[in-house]
Amino acid sequence: MSKANSSVQADLKTPNAENHYEVMKADLPLRCPLPDSSLWNSHPRVFVPLGANGEGKCPYCGAEYHLQD
Repeated sequence: MSKANSSVQADLKTPNAENHYEVMKADLPLRCPLPDSSLWNSHPRVFVPLGANGEGKCPYCGAEYHLQD
């Protein structure tokens, strides 16, 4: 792996490391894992619909998302 690639990987969060995420409108459309996570060791990227209450859950990993105002 090149040094440039190593530094990019170091900046990415571990996917699915948490079970609850607070997201903002700027994060919509919501997808899991989040864009700042590495994908190589996670499940496929899926779009997570939010309900009228602003909450959604990933069908793969069970991560819960809550939309902040």
